[in-house]
Parts: sequence; C-alpha cells; structure tokens
Amino acid sequence: MKNQIKEFILSIGADVCGVAGVDRFAEAPAGFHPKDIFPSCKSVIAFGVVLPKGLTKIEPRLIYGHFNYSACPEVDWVAFRAAKEIERLYGGYAVPLPSDGPYEYWNPETLEGRGLISMKHAAMLAGLGTLGKSTLLLNAKYGNLLTLGIVLTELDLASDPFAESICIKSCDICIKSCPSHALDGEHVNQKKCRQNTYGTNARGFNTVNCNKCRVVCPMKFGNVFDCPQII
Repeated sequence: MKNQIKEFILSIGADVCGVAGVDRFAEAPAGFHPKDIFPSCKSVIAFGVVLPKGLTKIEPRLIYGHFNYSACPEVDWVAFRAAKEIERLYGGYAVPLPSDGPYEYWNPETLEGRGLISMKHAAMLAGLGTLGKSTLLLNAKYGNLLTLGIVLTELDLASDPFAESICIKSCDICIKSCPSHALDGEHVNQKKCRQNTYGTNARGFNTVNCNKCRVVCPMKFGNVFDCPQII
C-alpha cells in the first residue's frame, strides 16, 4: 500500500517521496505537530518537486523568483490529487497541506513566519534528506532544489529510513556568502534574510533579489552517487 501511494505521487509530478510515522514528530513545537492539524493523523507523506538546474545559473530577480513561487501551486496540486486518490483507494481521510501560504504564525518584529508544520523537518523525518548549514533541505539526488509538499493520512504506514547527510562538514560557503549575515550554520535570521531577499519592481511584480545560499552550495545538485526515486 505504501509503495502504491508513493508510486502514484511520483507519477503525477513529484520527483521524490517518503513517509514518516507520526511518532517521529515528538519534538515538533506545540501547535505545529501533524496532530494539531489532523488529530487522527498516523502518517505524514512528504514529497518534493525539483526546480530546473538552470535557475541557479541566472540572476534570480525575475526568472528564478517567478518559477520558485510558481512551483508551490504545482506541489499543492500534487498534494490535492494524492489526498483524493488515497481516500478513493483506501478509504478514511487524507489532508493535503499548502506548500507555502496560507499560514497563521507571523512575528512582525522578527519577520518570522512558520508554516502549518515545518515542511523541511517533515521531509527530513520522511527520509528525503537532511538540513544543510543554509537550513535548506539537502537531498542526495536533487540537492537543495526541492519544493516540498505534505499529505497527512490516518493510514498507518511504515516510516522510511532516515537519509545520510551530504552536507560537507568543513564547508561554510553559504554562511560566508550570505550578504545579510543571516546564517550561523544552524539557524536563519528571517528578518535579515527577508529584508535582503524579497521585494517588488516598478511594475509591482514580486522579485527575489538573493538566492546565494542555494546557488553557492557545492551540493546544490546532490552528490555524485545515483540514488532511487523512491526512498
């Protein structure tokens, strides 16, 4: 059953997919646990859609910014389809979560936002990767180019094994390259990052003015070893 679900999610546009039992979320902050959203949740299905590598080779302001934003609706569509298919085939309930917004938590002083649950931590618990010093998820095959999605289900699915880190221990390129000094190797100062990264142009279009932490990473495309799509 688990493999059928994962294969379906891959068939409709995801590039990776993994599963974490809800027991793995014991350290989730209060209010951001899967059961805070869906009390009968037993399993969290995490998946990712990879961005084209070419978006790391250009100035990010318009083209990268546009497709980085537009990947989220595609991921939401995959989550929506997957939830419907899970309910159709196996009964019960499945809850798709928005890849980015909307969410409730916002601290106007620190400019800190939090999604309904942490997508990157859920993906890590589902075996899709580990967090790099940039705090971006690093996947062995697709590096830091994944846009992440989640489906919560009351199906009791076996957890996938955790991934091994591909972050280079001696590397601190992302930390040194951050123009706003927002990284310390474990956390990102969202206020410093947001103020430097996001804006609008004269026509009112959203812009992304910086993606240094993503593009300077030696592992942005993953490591040199090939790995299967289904973790």
